[in-house]
Amino acid sequence: MNEVFISILKLCGGLAFFLYGMNIMSSGLEKAAGSKLEVLLKKMTSNPFKSLLLGAGITIAIQSSSAMTVMLVGLVNSGIMTLRQTIGVIMGSNIGTTLTAWLLSMTGIDSDNIFINLLNPKQFSLILALIGILFIMMSKSDKKKNLGAIFIGFTILIYGMDMMGQAVDPLKGNEKFAEVLTMFNNPVLGVLVGAVVTGVIQSSAASVGMLQTLAMNGGITYGMAIPIIMGQNIGTCVTALLSSIGVSRSAKKVSVVHISFNLIGTIICLVLLYSINAFVGFTFMNADIDGFGIALVHSIFNISTTLMLLPFTKLLEKIANIVIKDTEGHEKFSFVDERLIATPSIAIAECNNKSIEMAQIAHDTLIDAIKLSENYDTDLRESILANEDLLDNYEDKLGTYLVKLSAKSLSAEDSHQVAKQLHTIDDFERIGDHAVNILKTADEMYEKKINFSEGANRELRILKDAITEILDITTKAFVEHDIELAKKVEPLEQVIDVLISEIKSKHIIRLQAGNCTIELGFILSDTLNNYERVSDHCSNIAVALIESDHDAYDVHSYLKEVKTSGNVQFEECYRDYSQKYRIQV
Repeated sequence: MNEVFISILKLCGGLAFFLYGMNIMSSGLEKAAGSKLEVLLKKMTSNPFKSLLLGAGITIAIQSSSAMTVMLVGLVNSGIMTLRQTIGVIMGSNIGTTLTAWLLSMTGIDSDNIFINLLNPKQFSLILALIGILFIMMSKSDKKKNLGAIFIGFTILIYGMDMMGQAVDPLKGNEKFAEVLTMFNNPVLGVLVGAVVTGVIQSSAASVGMLQTLAMNGGITYGMAIPIIMGQNIGTCVTALLSSIGVSRSAKKVSVVHISFNLIGTIICLVLLYSINAFVGFTFMNADIDGFGIALVHSIFNISTTLMLLPFTKLLEKIANIVIKDTEGHEKFSFVDERLIATPSIAIAECNNKSIEMAQIAHDTLIDAIKLSENYDTDLRESILANEDLLDNYEDKLGTYLVKLSAKSLSAEDSHQVAKQLHTIDDFERIGDHAVNILKTADEMYEKKINFSEGANRELRILKDAITEILDITTKAFVEHDIELAKKVEPLEQVIDVLISEIKSKHIIRLQAGNCTIELGFILSDTLNNYERVSDHCSNIAVALIESDHDAYDVHSYLKEVKTSGNVQFEECYRDYSQKYRIQV
């Protein structure tokens, strides 16, 4: 009894190490893949074959079909993907997850030949652990650190599996343990056990690893293992089921498709296997299975199920639509789904998409405000106010989401992306505020039926052209992450400052000559101040873009350096803009 208790403790400890190693390895792989995951997702189409390959590829990259499913739920809940696009990806992820089983099957290699023996992960993982720790401790390269994490995670995973093997080894001669194993000859019980164990630990890779450990110590036949493997595929759906709580109906359908796919595949394969076996009598069913055999069965089952159901993707979608019925009205999607935080590179890419949307809204809102000041229109006025509310909402939600993301362990590239977005979204929101301020001055002039003098209007047109150009440059530089274009913003901002100063001086001359009223003077002053602040926010955004490449965000130091260091590019741009936006005497 004491021996059994110690074995159970070792088994639990080994499983803990296995899961921890899998987590570290998966995180390292995801960081190493980085923005490539977003590139892959952008290529997703309604073509199920293409989606199948992408699903397999991404799952191999992050080594977790559960994480892949959670990601899909989040993407559908955010309205980024459709249900139909996810079906092929789900099928592909089932194939991609079989790689772990093949790696673990190599732990059964045992040979007198030293080179063949080195293929055993128990042997080469020790070398990987040494390389991994050296990369983490000594390398400054983010890529090498991620690679080191992958090596360390894989070593811990293998150590956990070896520990589970040591736990099971003393039970080989135990009669009670043998009796328990014979129960798995019942295929229904095998499916249930596989599903429950995988559902509890929420990792099909870990449950397959446990089964391989048992098989390597003998006593597990093909007849026992096959139903358990089928059940493990059903058990992995628990993660999708949990992740679908509190999401849109479309996102819930993703988990329904995942469950339907695995359930239908299991039922068909189980019925076919045991029906044929009843007539033919497969001899291998009573033969002992090893780790390699389990990896082979796992792959054959997932590939055959996929090939069998791939032509029926529309049927799976129909099942999901029957189980989760659509309601009348437009379905609301999440801004950026919280579930995507589990895969930071994807979450950051989607935040970047939202910040680009925000930049374009801010640009259009300010341009509309300029148009309103020239030609008053009530519909345009309402559009400006609606956009300003939208920008407030973007800034609030995006800022909160980015703060949560920044607390995660991110790669250097992802950290730069988060910092860039955090440093710019407030400026975009403030541009919207200044658009509303310009709207208010337009309201006042429209209601009071007053206008600026011809000279003031001529000067304002020059300023508005300059503001329009700095907005265009800033927005394009941000959307395309064009650093060279961003460097043109500051010279133009300096020209705008000089231009505003000149307009103020000329206004004083007109005021003294009696060609302008004090009331119009206040309105002009407010207008100029708002344009100046818009120009300043464009400068802030451009500097954040430039500094993001150096992982430094000291705006004042950068501006001081660029203005006083005799920067040739700055001086040439400044001269060109000074000529372009010069007030004729």
